[in-house]
Amino acid sequence: MRRNGISSNASWRKPVAEARRTLGMGEQEAVEGATVEAPFGKALAAAAARDDRIVGLTADLGKYTDIVPFATAYASRFYNVGMAEQNLIAMSAGMAKIGRVPFCTTYGVFATRRAYDFVAIACAHSHLNVKIFAGLPGLTTGYGGTHQAIEDTGLMRLIPGLTVIDPCDATDLAQAVDVALATDGPFYVRLLRGLVPVVLDPATYKLRHGKATALRQGADVAIVSTGFMTQRALAAANALQAKGIAAGVLHVPFLKPFDAAAVAEFAAAARCVVTAENHVVSGGLASLVAETLFDAGLTRPMARIGLPDKFIECGSVPGLQEKYGLMDADIARAATGLLEKKGRK
Repeated sequence: MRRNGISSNASWRKPVAEARRTLGMGEQEAVEGATVEAPFGKALAAAAARDDRIVGLTADLGKYTDIVPFATAYASRFYNVGMAEQNLIAMSAGMAKIGRVPFCTTYGVFATRRAYDFVAIACAHSHLNVKIFAGLPGLTTGYGGTHQAIEDTGLMRLIPGLTVIDPCDATDLAQAVDVALATDGPFYVRLLRGLVPVVLDPATYKLRHGKATALRQGADVAIVSTGFMTQRALAAANALQAKGIAAGVLHVPFLKPFDAAAVAEFAAAARCVVTAENHVVSGGLASLVAETLFDAGLTRPMARIGLPDKFIECGSVPGLQEKYGLMDADIARAATGLLEKKGRK
């Protein structure tokens, strides 16, 4: 059964392997349920068949950022600039200047921390058509603070004119390629790689530029989520429903432009608000929601599910996500806690 844009095959990003260990470079978590392999690369190759302006670039991370399907199909339009993110962004800006539409890939930590000035000045300042797809967002790798982009959306949303997207699943990610191609200007997209779960039904879900999507309605708790945390928000809402608590889920793929009107309307219809993001709780979704409630004059108890203000250690991804409270149980627990406090007043 399909409803509200949610796939009937939606499942946890649950590891199949029993052993919890830090995976080697290139190893990826196997997941249960419906998945799509390399949705970004496949969508880019399909788009390139329709639009010969598209070129692909990578900073020696093609294999690990799923751009291989494009590189294989369009070798003459693919460039590996080596381990040099500043050159990656500068070359992409130059190509955009002559009418190409560059889609460039690297890890989020390198696109932000190493190439920030190039993204801001070479791309955003000139409003160039550079589309950055950045891998290993937040806690999707166990390689520690050098590889975990836990603050990237906070950094990137401060750059004027830069669109920032945190896709939920394979459907969101594939459609982000089309939205980026159809929209003039620079994009930063958090890239889910490998076997990416299918949560949103591609037959009924539509990613719209700058818009949030209400996946579920509920008058007790408004769960506002982004990225793969939307899948967990839906699981939390199911668990809350079993306890007689009505929880809604608003999926917010765009951190910029931010759909403040939809968030305010959604929050106003519930007794409390819980945000859920694969990012530090300062500077990202939670901050945006708090600002939105303040601007709208709304007063609601609010809890923030996300990462603390610290570098995360190395370890297994499932173990780290559980340790730092990114699970559906953490969302449900936060919601019931808010409702209990509200009930006592």
